[in-house]
Amino acid sequence: MEVIKKEYHIFAPQTKVWDTLTNPKTIEAWGAVPAKMTDKKDFKFSLWGGSIHGTNLEVIPEKKLVREWYSDDDPETATKVTFTLTHKEGCTTLKLTHSGASSRNFDSIDKGWDDYYLGEIKKLLEKSN
Repeated sequence: MEVIKKEYHIFAPQTKVWDTLTNPKTIEAWGAVPAKMTDKKDFKFSLWGGSIHGTNLEVIPEKKLVREWYSDDDPETATKVTFTLTHKEGCTTLKLTHSGASSRNFDSIDKGWDDYYLGEIKKLLEKSN
């Protein structure tokens, strides 16, 4: 199993970056499909019509979100996704660690974070600033 690490510098308040990870209406703005999401621990979430789903394992509001994560890339394997947020001088740093990713789907998953998830969040937030 592989680990994917990403770091995005987003010129937006930390509260807005957190909102893009946990508010279903905001997720729908960057993901373009219905989302079932909240920032509550033990909540069972669903994105992209259920092709991504899992459970919020740890929630520290506006700072850290840890999720058990299942995807259509490897539906039998639970992976762990951790988002951490810090803010300094008008820029929020969003760090992602996705552990347990399948080696056979590693490149697709890695690219998906940039093309469909974190990249879209950055575009949405920086366009609205």
